[in-house]
Amino acid sequence: MSEPQLELARTEDAGEASAGPRHVAIIMDGNRRWATRRNLPAAAGHRAGANNVKRVAEACVDAGVEYLTLFAFSTENWLRPQREVGLLMKLMRGFLQDDLDELRDNDVKLYIIGDRSRFTTDLQRLMNRAEQMTRLNERLFLTVAVNYGGRWDIAQAARRLAADASAGRLDPSGIDDTTFASYLNLAELPPPDLCIRTGGERRISNFLLWDIAYAELYFTEDCWPDFDADSLRRAVADFRSRQRRYGRR
Repeated sequence: MSEPQLELARTEDAGEASAGPRHVAIIMDGNRRWATRRNLPAAAGHRAGANNVKRVAEACVDAGVEYLTLFAFSTENWLRPQREVGLLMKLMRGFLQDDLDELRDNDVKLYIIGDRSRFTTDLQRLMNRAEQMTRLNERLFLTVAVNYGGRWDIAQAARRLAADASAGRLDPSGIDDTTFASYLNLAELPPPDLCIRTGGERRISNFLLWDIAYAELYFTEDCWPDFDADSLRRAVADFRSRQRRYGRR
């Protein structure tokens, strides 16, 4: 597998290495490229990518990660061909139906973020059911972002905050970063420490724009179906080699 070609936010001087990441966010990219390189249809890549979620989740537990957030379906993904969107919806439905018992048995808590209103009623019901059935689990907090965009998240937070201020439930003069963050989709979680993008691209693609303000960024050429436990260990080792200053010096 290819080694990462770009590493951001490296320290300029020697210092104490960081502890391992508590919260890892992953942009799961490269399913179609994985399939193309093997002369397979795009559907095969998406299926392989869906099957990889459980493997990476287990690798995160082994690495001491407590929170894993995955970018599964963006607000822009609706623009893909209808057949491909239909397959992605089918895979999502299958994950919520077929893998739920395994998530529960492995003590994984599932949380779904994004605008659910565009999904069918039955798919929304499955999302609610999965969250309810895993709500007491503690081994890993798995967040899946669907019909999600960072700009959408910030805009919906602003609307809700403005509504509370208008109704007198909130004093506008007291609004600060912490107040605003409490209206975002990941408000109940610690911010990601490490954001990984697979598939060779070097951009954030509208993912968790507020939340990853101080996350370490890690880009790898590995397509998502090829991103395995060894890949995760390399990303975590790279993270630990960095000194996180948060602009203090």
